Amino acid sequence: MRTALALPDTTLETLTIKPWPDPVIDQVGHDPRSAYVERFWLAVLGPSTTWLLRRMAAGLEQAPAGFDLPLADTARALGLGGDGRHSPFVRALGRCCQFEMAQPQEPGVLAVRRKLPPLSRRQLTRLPEAMQAEHEAWLAADRRSPELERLQRRARLLALSLIELGEDLEQTERQLHRWRFHPSVACEASRWAWKRHVEIATAADPDDVGDAA
Repeated sequence: MRTALALPDTTLETLTIKPWPDPVIDQVGHDPRSAYVERFWLAVLGPSTTWLLRRMAAGLEQAPAGFDLPLADTARALGLGGDGRHSPFVRALGRCCQFEMAQPQEPGVLAVRRKLPPLSRRQLTRLPEAMQAEHEAWLAADRRSPELERLQRRARLLALSLIELGEDLEQTERQLHRWRFHPSVACEASRWAWKRHVEIATAADPDDVGDAA
């Protein structure tokens, strides 16, 4: 059974916004004010949630340790007025939590990601085909980023070590998830490592290596 979604207490006048650090997403993710988020996440989150995340990202940039977000004023500033649990502003806060961009920590405190992860495969399939192709081209350019390349190399080496110790492809990918590599990085590294493992195991026969490639 799906657990109930934890939502911040919107009966308060303010919420204390704190950073939600993530060692992987903070490296490979995208600023909520970036072109990537505007182009691709907007279709998933909706404009109200996207603008709210941008507003909170700007606040954390100015006050990295955290800041107080006045709820009523922020709702009016974003054009999300209205009262009650079903107001547009409360729904936007709920979607931040639903998509794990934010999470309540304690009464009156909301932890918010500084970066948004790349779209998951499931989210990507819900976009129009033209946008899916554009996203693939975008990722191809991003893969040339030195920081992402460093994370990919590290994930690949860890995955290869796991497979050489006897783990299968799925177990390797799950372990990379537990080590907090982003799912797309974990998936790519696990598949690369498995292919490389097969190539090493059959290196004595060049024809077999060609078949495994």
